[in-house]
Amino acid sequence: MACLQLRLKGPDESPASDADIRRAVETLLPITAAHDVAFILNDRPDLAAELGCDGVHVGQEDASYEDARRRLGDDAIVGVTCHDSRHLAMEAAEAGADYVAFGAFFPTDTKTPKSRTRPDILAWWSELTEVPCVAIGGITAENCGSLVAAGANFLAVSAGVWAHPDGPDAAVRAFNAACS
Repeated sequence: MACLQLRLKGPDESPASDADIRRAVETLLPITAAHDVAFILNDRPDLAAELGCDGVHVGQEDASYEDARRRLGDDAIVGVTCHDSRHLAMEAAEAGADYVAFGAFFPTDTKTPKSRTRPDILAWWSELTEVPCVAIGGITAENCGSLVAAGANFLAVSAGVWAHPDGPDAAVRAFNAACS
């Protein structure tokens, strides 16, 4: 399953305006739907529900999992950031999260990570549960192999695609080759 997560933040991590988020979702959602790609909105279960997104990703300082699930319903995807915490991941899975996200695994300029973690958390998680896990933070086609080998079900990639020296198309091809 492919997903696109829309994360709109300013350089200082300030949230984008509701109008900017609405415009972006209204532009991108039909494209992802036409390609059978789930559209996940970051941080905002209220707008995800209003705009008909396939799901939402919530961080530890955002809306709670319970609030996100209540707003979006049982059929939506709700994922939860767990940083480097096995405890937070267990709580999210027990509550019903569709996936948990761990990271940052590598240095990143996309945002200031709250934690750093190692691939062994992915191995532990994949042995313990069937709830998918997402690896995030500084992931490139060159360094993703250890995360996939450790058990990451998904890779959350930003600069690894958008800042690739040969462009996004080349980045996606490189990721596909690295993951296969």
